[in-house]
Amino acid sequence: MIKSVSNAEHYTWGEACDGWHLVKSPTLSVIQERVPPGASEVRHYHTHAEQFFFVLSGTASLEVDGTVYELRPMHGFHVPAGVPHQMRNTHDTDVIFTVTSTPPSHGDRFGA
Repeated sequence: MIKSVSNAEHYTWGEACDGWHLVKSPTLSVIQERVPPGASEVRHYHTHAEQFFFVLSGTASLEVDGTVYELRPMHGFHVPAGVPHQMRNTHDTDVIFTVTSTPPSHGDRFGA
């Protein structure tokens, strides 16, 4: 089945952010997310899940273990399991990105 934000399971999180489950299986999660200007997620880590963030549009500030990386469109970053991280939008346009997690990160999120 072809998946997009028009037919994927939608949810909201954090400060008016959106997520769409493009793949949701016991071993793999692929989510497209939208973070509006000024919004962020809570700094956290996953004990089992490793993640790959890939920016489609906008510029994301991804803090990983104390270092901030500016991710522009078509840039990605791998975050290993156990590493604290936080996605932020410090710019004036929405950030649209995908986050791929294996295994899925839901239920494996802890404050850092």
